[in-house]
Amino acid sequence: MAEQPQTEGRVQFTDDNFRGDVQRHYSRHSLSRRHSSGSLSIRSAETGLTRNTRDLALPVAYRTVSIQIEDEADREQAAKIKNNADEIAEELRDLKWHVLSPADLCENLQTTITGGLSPTQINLATALYGRNIHKPPPSRLAHKLFMYCFGGFGSLLLVGGVLCLIAWRPLGNPPAAANAALGIILIFVFFIQAFFNAWQDFTSSRVMASITGMLPDDCLITRDGIQVTVAATELVPGDIVHIRLGDKIPADLRLIDASTDLKFDRSILTGESKPFPATVDFTDNNYLETHNIALQGTHCVCGKGTGVVVDTGEKTVFGKIAKLSSQPRKGLTPLQREILRFVSVIVSLVVFFDALVIILWATWLHKDHPDWINVPLLIVNCVSVAVAFIPEGLPIALTTCLTITAGSMKRNKILCKSLATVETLGSVTLICSDKTGTLTMNKMFVTNFSIADQRHEIPYHSETPSPAVEKLAAVAGLCNSGHFDAATAHLPLEQKKINGDATDQAVLRFSESIGPVEELYRRWRKVYELGFNSKNKFMLTIIESEEEEGKQEYTLMMKGAPEILLSRCNYVLRPDGTTTGLSAQWKRKLQQFQVEWATEGKRVLLLAQKSLPKAQIVSTPNTVAYSDEVLAAATDLVVVGLVAIVDPPRSETPGVIDTLRDAGIRVFMVTGDFKHTAAAIARACNILRTPTGLVDDFTALEIPSNSSMDPANEKLPGSFGGAIVLEGPEIMTLNQSQWDQLAKYEEVVFARTTPEQKLRIVREFQARDEVVGMTGDGVNDAPSLKQADVGIALGSGSDVAIEAADMVLLDSFDGIVGAVRSGRVVFDNLRKTIAYLLPAGSFSELWPVMISVFFGLPQNLSSFLMIIICCFTDCAGAMIMAYESPESDILTRGPRKIHSQHLVDRKLLFHAYGFVGILECTCSMAMSFWHMQRRGLPFSAIWLRYGNLGPQYSTEFVTQVVNEGSSVYFVTLVVMQFFNLMATRTRRLSLFQSPPIGKKETQNLYLFPVILFALAIAFIFNYIPALQNIIQTTQIQVEYWFLPVAFGIGLLSLDEGRKFCVRKYPNGFLAKIAW
Repeated sequence: MAEQPQTEGRVQFTDDNFRGDVQRHYSRHSLSRRHSSGSLSIRSAETGLTRNTRDLALPVAYRTVSIQIEDEADREQAAKIKNNADEIAEELRDLKWHVLSPADLCENLQTTITGGLSPTQINLATALYGRNIHKPPPSRLAHKLFMYCFGGFGSLLLVGGVLCLIAWRPLGNPPAAANAALGIILIFVFFIQAFFNAWQDFTSSRVMASITGMLPDDCLITRDGIQVTVAATELVPGDIVHIRLGDKIPADLRLIDASTDLKFDRSILTGESKPFPATVDFTDNNYLETHNIALQGTHCVCGKGTGVVVDTGEKTVFGKIAKLSSQPRKGLTPLQREILRFVSVIVSLVVFFDALVIILWATWLHKDHPDWINVPLLIVNCVSVAVAFIPEGLPIALTTCLTITAGSMKRNKILCKSLATVETLGSVTLICSDKTGTLTMNKMFVTNFSIADQRHEIPYHSETPSPAVEKLAAVAGLCNSGHFDAATAHLPLEQKKINGDATDQAVLRFSESIGPVEELYRRWRKVYELGFNSKNKFMLTIIESEEEEGKQEYTLMMKGAPEILLSRCNYVLRPDGTTTGLSAQWKRKLQQFQVEWATEGKRVLLLAQKSLPKAQIVSTPNTVAYSDEVLAAATDLVVVGLVAIVDPPRSETPGVIDTLRDAGIRVFMVTGDFKHTAAAIARACNILRTPTGLVDDFTALEIPSNSSMDPANEKLPGSFGGAIVLEGPEIMTLNQSQWDQLAKYEEVVFARTTPEQKLRIVREFQARDEVVGMTGDGVNDAPSLKQADVGIALGSGSDVAIEAADMVLLDSFDGIVGAVRSGRVVFDNLRKTIAYLLPAGSFSELWPVMISVFFGLPQNLSSFLMIIICCFTDCAGAMIMAYESPESDILTRGPRKIHSQHLVDRKLLFHAYGFVGILECTCSMAMSFWHMQRRGLPFSAIWLRYGNLGPQYSTEFVTQVVNEGSSVYFVTLVVMQFFNLMATRTRRLSLFQSPPIGKKETQNLYLFPVILFALAIAFIFNYIPALQNIIQTTQIQVEYWFLPVAFGIGLLSLDEGRKFCVRKYPNGFLAKIAW
């Protein structure tokens, strides 16, 4: 044990510090807890211990602390924390838990290492310290309200509304009521949009919070002498917590037991990715640098240990730091970037056309035609241009889309740390999936075992197992990190709960089926344990006899991959209990068993042991030197036997893989298992479908002519073929040319991989423009989960994996299909919304303003009616577009290319402006000017007249006819948009293939209420006399309602013909320009 510090570094207590009633011990006010800062200070009752401030200064690494898991530290956040470093250091200055011996620590906290706290103590501590939870971060309500109002197009709407009110008064002479109405409507829409933004944020946050509550947060502790599992929020100081590989540390712990390989990932606090080693002895006077403290929020990435809870909730180091660093994640998601890109384009167009109108007015119209456009009308025209370009329905549609997505995620029990992550998943082209616990059930059990050349099946039928079988069972039970839960000890073997990973559970259950494991625990004491990890691929245990005191030898046991351990073995145990040399023939026999069981999809473990003289190990226990000596001694072993473990694939896995493949997403298996086992499971999961004899190996990458992949595929970008199985060591030897070739395979299995190799696999495919999703549930998956474009963990997985992932599947693996579908639907429906809004709400509204400025024609669509279209009739249609069901081909077409296929691209703009926009604008213009012609105001009389129509046309007559023409234009546009709405519902499928009614899979019954709503709006603003006088609208004749229906049918028919050509000729011209 490390030597305790002398003089002021050593902590001494009087008897008064340790005696008294339980309440006094738990208060700790006289010992440590200071009311002013909440920090912990263990002081001598006589001397009032102090320490040099320099020794306790906050380490540099912790001055850039961030509770966000990001590849690059947020500079603003780091600066803030650096400025507050002194505050953190002051709070942590007096923490002394690390300098106490385990005995003194337990005495101070009134707990015991073996028994933990009693129920009475737990109740007192809970009442005193509260639950182990953190206060939520600041809501930043003012910032949220600002973004609700002014995010997106909000600022333009508000400015436009204010300008219209200014044009009404004081600039209006006389004041025009229509301008006031226009300003009021714009401001009203501004607040409606802000309300929808707030509603979406509230509902989505509530849904996501309810899903987050489904995440497991249990930890294994000892209370009242019994190991139990409790929620992390129920921990109190003094609890004894058992740390296992993959656990997230639930509170600040003082370690009292630690395996020599115990390490923590503190990157969440320091940004340092290198694992932090742990020991029982303190190694540094600084509380943050000592190795015997496990900090809340960090993760166990290697080994196991036991610790005493010393602080919970806000009193933990994490809690103190979180007060200074609880800032939201910065940066935009891909979906947000697409929206911002579109908003930027729209704003640029608004600025350009408004500038054009103002320049033309100032340099030409104001001089040559001073009576045509006055200042109030110029303001309204500029606002009209802005209104024409702004798709006011888009923010509401986006709000609805994300709200629907949140509900879909909840129904599918999927937790997304950001809803925009779903859209990214819709763009994934390749998924690298771990095997155990992801593709398989992670419910393992032993099916076979062998002693030398004798094989046996489970259940093993023998009343008196042979000595060799008993020895195998002993190694299986003692070289094991699992243990039975005392609460289920009375249940049948198959129902007993075992704490430990799935492999240990299977082997321990096998041992119990041969003989009672408790008897083994009674006879043997564990001296040392080196846990299994994905690098070593074995577990090592040293035990000594409890019955033979004074015996001068240990028993060393190992369990792991046969190809790893065979090289350490020189003997084999025979069925009669004797041993013999491990000849080449015996090795071939064992390897034959391994391959046969592996090809059946079973994981094979070799169990071995040897006697180890105590004198051979001279180093101090629980040191690195001790561990090195043990590993050096782990040779000359006796092969006790092999066990075969099956982990059945999840029932849904084959169907999920097939669906993803149909969606253009390749699924590769990345596992640490033996290649034959991996290949067998991959075949059972439908990842491998190529016949066994045609599956390539490493040599195919060296000699392309031997490859199962069609050589033609190598020349076709985006085409894949063939299958290959590679092992981890082979991966590290691949050059860039071989990676290029590997990237062309359709089916790939990576076996015997380490975490570093998994990480390289993800990076290499990302470097080849693949959008990579990674699924996994183990500690070894965490680095690759974090590196992937979308990391996907299972709720049943390790805390480390869940923390690193972007998305957590809480129920089953098939949730990934729903997430992919949702991601594609979000993007598709937003594109459809924009394609629906732009023709009428942008293109067809712009030209009445522009022809008025350029050609002196009366503006035949009033600015007020533009707002009615954008904010009412079109907005309703845009909202229900979010409820559109996925098109039938959504999971049969390839994923979008995020670098080239944007939310708004040239193809969509051409369709919206060059096809639908021109049709709607031309028909509406024609109907409006035709009505004026019929009313006695011919086109020739108003063309290039700039208001000078001659004495035969009175101002009142012209105003009345133009208002009627404006109403006709408005009705024509509204009615044609009904048919555009139906046409835009699908991008390639016919209306008859995806009807809005009558077919459950495609129906959208909201479509018809929206049409009725739009008709009602048109009637309200055209047929109510009080509104007519204010906004200058008129009643129109009945034919102007039915002729647009004919135009709409023509538009729908043309679009149906376009879609037919796209489906019929997928490589034709129309298909290439299709949006």
